[in-house]
Amino acid sequence: MVVAPKAELTKKSMESGIPYIVLGLLYAYLLYLSWTPDTWRLIFANKYMLPELSGIAKMFANEMTLASAWIHLLAIDLFAARQVFHDGLENQIETRHSVSLCLFFCPIGLVTHFITKALTKNTSKHGL
Repeated sequence: MVVAPKAELTKKSMESGIPYIVLGLLYAYLLYLSWTPDTWRLIFANKYMLPELSGIAKMFANEMTLASAWIHLLAIDLFAARQVFHDGLENQIETRHSVSLCLFFCPIGLVTHFITKALTKNTSKHGL
């Protein structure tokens, strides 16, 4: 998506759901391994049945929980990067910088894509 965004191989691989299936299965497995008898108590720690930061911190002290969270973030980052990539192709907007940022810092990548898209539309309206 970054090196060769218009290559046929890139376009075909971005249409595939296989990476999400692999990440989803890995996530489920790691989540299973991280489950402890205290998990429900930590997740639903207060009377509102909402997690509290201290409980979340305790859960992430477990390496398997942390690994499952990392896989979760990878899947979300990849999904967002793919959406930005497809939107860029559809609207003929440069997305390499936004895709790169999505893969590492997803929300920042989304913001840069919206800014790039707005600037590109303004530039094309004014004939620049």
